Amino acid sequence: MANLQAIADAVIKGDRNTVSAETEKALSSGVPAADVLNQGLVAGMEVVGKRFKANEIYVPEVLIAARAMKAGMALLEPALAKAGVKPVGTVVLGTVKGDLHDIGKNLVGMMLTGGGLKVVDAGTDVPPEKFVEMVKSSGAQVCAMSALLTTTMPQMGAVVQALKSAGVKVKTIIGGAPVTQSYADEIGADGYAADAASAVDVTRKLLGAA
Repeated sequence: MANLQAIADAVIKGDRNTVSAETEKALSSGVPAADVLNQGLVAGMEVVGKRFKANEIYVPEVLIAARAMKAGMALLEPALAKAGVKPVGTVVLGTVKGDLHDIGKNLVGMMLTGGGLKVVDAGTDVPPEKFVEMVKSSGAQVCAMSALLTTTMPQMGAVVQALKSAGVKVKTIIGGAPVTQSYADEIGADGYAADAASAVDVTRKLLGAA
């Protein structure tokens, strides 16, 4: 049990060598992959998310922690697949058409992965039809969109409409510096996240896994 706490602590510190070593140790000593994921990697990223929300740490620290978590995930994924452990849900994530910003999107992607979700990254400058196509092909339950420019915000509404017109049953979440809850309500999005840590909470809530 102690080594799972060591994994969580190493994720929080952003120490990827320790994360790798302790993850390997836990797996070889027969700890179930799901426990290593939830009580080690996810537990560590949850603490990072809370500290980020409380402004105790900033983007660079979150990125370092996420990189450490990814090192553990690389070792865990084959074991999770073998054990038949499914992610909590699948999220298609992208920055809308006309917008090339990706730091916020990438941070959200890392936090979602750290929250036990499978992330399908659509990239930046993503037109509505590509979002529709990727949600269909991945079977995602959530479509998450980011915009950093006020001029590209209307694209979010276009994606929501395109998904509805295509008859795709998927929850939509939006975020980004100029985006607000009232804008989410206005375009009919299911959720709004003010930051990367909130995106995990909102997504899990929409999936009924909070």
